[in-house]
Amino acid sequence: MSDRYYTEDHEWVEFDNDVATVGVSMHAVEELGEIVFVELPQLGQTFAKGDECASVESVKTVSGIYSPIDGDVLEVNSSVVDTPELINQSPFESGWLIRFKLSSDAKKTDDLMDDDAYQSYVSTL
Repeated sequence: MSDRYYTEDHEWVEFDNDVATVGVSMHAVEELGEIVFVELPQLGQTFAKGDECASVESVKTVSGIYSPIDGDVLEVNSSVVDTPELINQSPFESGWLIRFKLSSDAKKTDDLMDDDAYQSYVSTL
């Protein structure tokens, strides 16, 4: 998944011009187990990098989702609210969570990991 970047909190982000799609990584899905509930933000809400912007609840725990970028909520994936198991089945395709419209200088990947760096990171956990 070379076009995605990852955070240490196991969110992924994929950029398409000034839109960033965010979800949870496969590692997070495996650690969480069966996801049973998803809470997403309202359209238009603004988040700074590091702000909690959503949460997912599994049979094991509730986990906050933190924004990997600065931006405004452009779209939420209501399918995962109705069918949370989509995240378990397809975290990168149908299980995405939020699309952000990036702030003007938000597409900074300096503190995000590419796929190779992320795989190395999770191998140490």
